[in-house]
Amino acid sequence: MVDLTEVPFCDSVGLGVLVAAYNMIQNMNGRMILVVAPGMIRHLLTITHLDRHFETSDSLNAARAALGSAA
Repeated sequence: MVDLTEVPFCDSVGLGVLVAAYNMIQNMNGRMILVVAPGMIRHLLTITHLDRHFETSDSLNAARAALGSAA
């Protein structure tokens, strides 16, 4: 889980870090959930079409539940 709910801004460098982490986790057959609130980060994921690749959740509890159900 990566909690981005308190992140006010993200640029191409930040997106690159998230994509690199996602690729590394995928290569290890892992799973990554981004916790994002409505606002700039969610909008950024949408306009870059990264929302089609990243699994997202509205809250830490929902992300924990999703990860727990996969076990």
